[in-house]
Amino acid sequence: MPQMIFVNLPVNDLETSKAFWSKLGYSFNPQFTDENAACLVISDTIYAMLLTKPRFKDFTKKEIADAAGSTEVILALSAESREKVDEFVDAALAAGGSPANDPQDYGFMYGRSFQDPDHHQWEVIWMDEEAAKKAMAQGE
Repeated sequence: MPQMIFVNLPVNDLETSKAFWSKLGYSFNPQFTDENAACLVISDTIYAMLLTKPRFKDFTKKEIADAAGSTEVILALSAESREKVDEFVDAALAAGGSPANDPQDYGFMYGRSFQDPDHHQWEVIWMDEEAAKKAMAQGE
């Protein structure tokens, strides 16, 4: 069985978060979704558990970071092409996300970023693996 990852993220308003990700075409696993949590299905092996802050607090003794004022994590998603990067980030901004950083274009790699409604920072990247290998071989 392939290894899976469940990223746990605190959210201010679970319904707002679910609506945002639904607008981007994602679904939720109902088995792990209730009034305190939603299991966002990113792929067959990658999930984000969107947890209300009281539910998130059940899993840690630490304070919950305020993502509006600090960066606790940067989550990166791959895209099939430069155009798909732009499509995805434009859709995220239209769905209620906000810009995070300027686009990054290294020729062999292109990425843009956004913040979801809870200010978690997401990057969407495309990379031409062959061009990246050549650039690394040449010491660029």
